[in-house]
Parts: sequence; structure tokens; C-alpha cells
Amino acid sequence: MAIEVGDKAPDFVLKDNHGATVRLSDFRGEKAVVLLFYPFAFTGVCTGELCELRDQLPRFQNDEVQLLAVSNDSVPTLRVFGEQEQLEYPLLSDFWPHGETSRAYGVFDEEKGCAVRGTFIIDKEGVVRWTVVNGLPDARDLNEYIKALDSL
Repeated sequence: MAIEVGDKAPDFVLKDNHGATVRLSDFRGEKAVVLLFYPFAFTGVCTGELCELRDQLPRFQNDEVQLLAVSNDSVPTLRVFGEQEQLEYPLLSDFWPHGETSRAYGVFDEEKGCAVRGTFIIDKEGVVRWTVVNGLPDARDLNEYIKALDSL
């Protein structure tokens, strides 16, 4: 069961595509967070979604908002993917313990061994204010993220 609106967002500690440690709690009191889970780097739908975010990055990463994208890929895989696609936001590795953060948010598909497409908008106090969970083949609508962010 995915985390719901009104729930406190579970904290996590993950490595980004450059090996830096990122904690959700580091943003508390500072920025809202768009936390986006996606299955795997280098796949068609994931690449399309992440590049669309790249192309509209100022809407999702600025003085008020931080974008964090999480997959079950390893750090080296995410480094190459980020460089290849020119992604200028953190790509976080939920590789080991495999899917621990994805499970905490209720978006890990045990059968497939990866996260489904879950997105959580978390306010500055660490509370989930908006969420959507799509199946593996279904891309998300970024316009819905924008509406949710505008309502914070």
C-alpha cells in the first residue's frame, strides 16, 4: 500500500549518481520535495519522463522545490544514465538494500524487482501533500505535478 496524502514521508538515506549521500530530512524546513520513483534507467518510458522533467527543470527544482528521482539501479548505472541524458538533478540509487526505500513508500513491485511509477510531493514539514502511482508502462502527466506544487 502506497503512502497517502497526509502521511509523514518516511525518511531515507540514499546515494546519488555522483556518490553523494542524500537524506530526505535534509530538505525539511527548507524545500518541498518532488519524490519520483521509476523502474529502471535506460528504458523508454523512464527516459522520456526524466527528460521531460529535465526540459522543465526550473518548475521542479528551484529555491522552493527539490526534485529527487529514485530507481533500483546502481550508482554507476545512474551516473552514466544522468550524463548521457544530461540530467541535472539527483538520481538516487535504491539498489541496496534492494528496494528498501521503494518498499517504505509502498511502490516496490516484488514480482518485477523494481519500483513502479510513484510520485510524492512532500511539503517543507515532511508531510505528503499529493501522490500518484502508475503502473510500469504508464507515463505520468507532469502538468498534474505542476498543479500540485502550485497548491502548496
